[in-house]
Amino acid sequence: MDEQALLGLNPNADADFRQRALAYFEQLKISQDAWQVCAEALAQSIYSDDHIKFFCFQVLEHQVKFKYSELTEVQQQLIRETLITWLQAQMLNPQPEKTFIRNKAAQVFALLFVTEYLTKWPKFFFDILSVVDLNPRGVDMYLRILMAVDAELVDRDVVHTSEASYCFALTLEARRNTLLKDTMREQCIPSLVESWYQILQNYQYNNSELTCQCLEVVGAYVSWIDLSLIANERFINMLLGHMSVEVLREEACDCLFEIVNKGMDPIDKTKLVESLCQVLQSAGLFSIDQEDDVDFLARFSKLVNGMGQALIASWTKLIKNGDMKSAQDTLQAIEAKVALMLQLLIHEDDDISSNIIGFCYDYLHILKQLPALSDQQKANVEAIMLAVMKKLTYDEEYNFENEGEDEAMFVEYRKQLKLLLDRLAQVSPELLLASVRRVFNTTLQNWQTTRFMEVEVAIRLLYMLAEALPVSHGAHFSGDVTKATALQDMMRTLVTSGVSAYQHTSVTLEFFETVVRYEKFFAVEPQHIPAVLMAFLDHRGLRHTSPKVRSRTAYLFSRFVKSLNKQMNPFIEDVLNRIQDLMELSPPENGYQALLSSDDQLFIYETAGVLIVNSEYSAERKQVLMRNLLTPLMEKFKVLLEKLMMAQDEDRQMALADCLNHAVGFASRTSKAFSNKQTVKQCGCSEVYLDCLQTFLPALSCPLQKEVLRSGVRTFLHRMIICLEEEVLPFIPSASEHMLKDCEAKDLQEFIPLINQITAKFKTQVSPFLQQMFMPLLHAIFEVLLLPAEENDQSAALEKQMLRRSYFAFLQTVTGSGMSEVIANQGAENVERVLFTVIQGAVDYPDPIAQKTCFIILSKLVELWGGKDGPVGFADFVYKHIVPACFLAPLKQTFDLADAQTVLALSECAVTLKTIHLKRGPECIQYLQQEYLPSLQVAPEIIQ
Repeated sequence: MDEQALLGLNPNADADFRQRALAYFEQLKISQDAWQVCAEALAQSIYSDDHIKFFCFQVLEHQVKFKYSELTEVQQQLIRETLITWLQAQMLNPQPEKTFIRNKAAQVFALLFVTEYLTKWPKFFFDILSVVDLNPRGVDMYLRILMAVDAELVDRDVVHTSEASYCFALTLEARRNTLLKDTMREQCIPSLVESWYQILQNYQYNNSELTCQCLEVVGAYVSWIDLSLIANERFINMLLGHMSVEVLREEACDCLFEIVNKGMDPIDKTKLVESLCQVLQSAGLFSIDQEDDVDFLARFSKLVNGMGQALIASWTKLIKNGDMKSAQDTLQAIEAKVALMLQLLIHEDDDISSNIIGFCYDYLHILKQLPALSDQQKANVEAIMLAVMKKLTYDEEYNFENEGEDEAMFVEYRKQLKLLLDRLAQVSPELLLASVRRVFNTTLQNWQTTRFMEVEVAIRLLYMLAEALPVSHGAHFSGDVTKATALQDMMRTLVTSGVSAYQHTSVTLEFFETVVRYEKFFAVEPQHIPAVLMAFLDHRGLRHTSPKVRSRTAYLFSRFVKSLNKQMNPFIEDVLNRIQDLMELSPPENGYQALLSSDDQLFIYETAGVLIVNSEYSAERKQVLMRNLLTPLMEKFKVLLEKLMMAQDEDRQMALADCLNHAVGFASRTSKAFSNKQTVKQCGCSEVYLDCLQTFLPALSCPLQKEVLRSGVRTFLHRMIICLEEEVLPFIPSASEHMLKDCEAKDLQEFIPLINQITAKFKTQVSPFLQQMFMPLLHAIFEVLLLPAEENDQSAALEKQMLRRSYFAFLQTVTGSGMSEVIANQGAENVERVLFTVIQGAVDYPDPIAQKTCFIILSKLVELWGGKDGPVGFADFVYKHIVPACFLAPLKQTFDLADAQTVLALSECAVTLKTIHLKRGPECIQYLQQEYLPSLQVAPEIIQ
């Protein structure tokens, strides 16, 4: 072997050596006999370096996995002997191999097993057992091999992919695995189980590591072997014994969980679970101590959850089968576990609590199905409810300012608890409402002296009721009087108690979230609107010290104002004055730190727009207010654009361009307030927005930071086409001209949707403009598409593909909007060039999305021009190019019918042929029969 290259296997080797080692590995993989050198090195223990041993196993693994069938029988025998020799050496070595080497060796054994067990090595396990006997190092390897075999047969993380060949290989693998498991069940599983029992019995008191490994093996195999081999007195008693041994009990728990999880007859399952529970209970495991080992309790909680869910599954089956007596017995068994479930649910460790939620949820599902609840069941429901309320509470350690992994896990855990709360509401909505009301009122009476987490959870519960007790369109304050009154009382308490001033971000945020969620309350009691508006506008909301609160409040404020609509009328001017400073465009000078980020300011601008547009003011007054809102932006824009033109430093250019972009974005956002009922025209605001357009368009000719500026102005134009309708048309030609100057693929790709929008909306109104800019646009597209790109430049290839799609989408819009004359009037040569690009798109590019679009264009053109009075030469084009395209595209190897988009392309291809037949009649059939199909060497009987 290349000793120099092997030096690079050491993790501390420098990059050159590591690179050389990688190259050497690739070289050995393709070499015919390198594996033999590695096999010899392993069998004769030539190398002592761990990384070289691992490397040798990797080469062997590659040989067995990918090239085994190429070996002769003698060579295959050599690999088997090498592994057995290596295994024998393990028991004699002074030191055991490193874990990573043992695991890799086990993987190679497992690969060989999968390849050879059914044919050449049926005594695989017996050979290994005869070598290892009860030697601890041998047993360790034997158990690792068993886990590796299970991983090969069962533990498959299936990769979902559309590739038919991959799916086929996967199906073959699944069949092979089933055959292997069936053969193992027949030939060796009883002997393997016996070996596990011997290992457990031999090592349970003197080698906890091997015992735990063996328990893991039993847990893995139990899912696919005959359960009676494990679920019998001698095995179960041994496992239950392990439950009282500290170093074994976690693995024993997992093993029992797998046994309980195994599918079986519902009555037998109930008996099995009950017998386990009796022993566990008598061993004192059912009384949970908060001080107990949390790692064990997390596993134990999972086991109890498994037992509970197994009993519930049995109950469901028995009810379905009509066996009411057994179902009743099973229900009693379930009820008997509820006290334990509650102890685990309420445990202060969230992992332990989280592991039992499945049982809890399913138990509530049973109660929901019962005709009436007993007193004990009602008490259980109430206990679960109190547990959920307690567990929803944040703990002292939660870091609100810098949320990390622990905080994310608690947020996930809260989502699980929410599902329980929703289920509780289905079982007993009255009880839930009463419990929340009691907790809420008690807490808010003394909020000043109550810890933040209790105040937060009280408001959170009110917030959660909205989803737990659903109504249509948020109508919580009408209909059921009891519920409406309770919610109304709680909302009144929330907004009048002063709790919005609580000095903790979690309480502040929960207050605003809840106010917005129950916005319909303010229709019933509008007198509270001013107080809530003030909370939004002052230091409690938009001017809070926490950026997180300010940001979220900006969004919630926008929702609140929209929801109140006309009820905001008395406060409009006051609110506009109060938010004026929050809307200032932060210039990139002197490090000035604005209260709100530009994203948050978007919501404030939208809110201002909504206030003005929805007001009951006259059109004149609305125009004045809108001008007051937008003029500062326009003035700032002009100044900043001048500064940008003169800026030398690139960072400063970027900062200025961003600021300009924000200004355009803010103006754009105000226009979201208009609707079909309240158009820009009706509100008298057209002039203001036309002024904005005139102010922003010069940015398109700025040579600096083109991408940022064009993107902003383009978005504004999209909005204005919707809002200003034909008033925007005079601005489009010059804007288009600027946007087509020295542009790249991405610019064009983003510009085309704008042209499509104009074409689809204004149709013939823009025909002269389209005719004029049609060829310049196409030249710009072709120029970019013809640019040479490096062969393996994926992003450039993708950009071109997206641009090609955009180009075809443009042609589809033009032809689909009844404006084919735009193409027809470009002169014969240009028309021909365009048509050929469409044929090329339909046949040559393996992009089904573009192909589908091309066939839509072709069938539309045939429909418009394919008749007797169509343009000169088009009928010829149909037969020479369109008909062949319909046959050639599906014949391409890249045309993959397993792909949904390709199927759509095929469907459009068929529509094209059908349209040709409709327009040309029998002549089309005659052409196919007499000319085209014979030219493809299609047999006459198939043609007929």
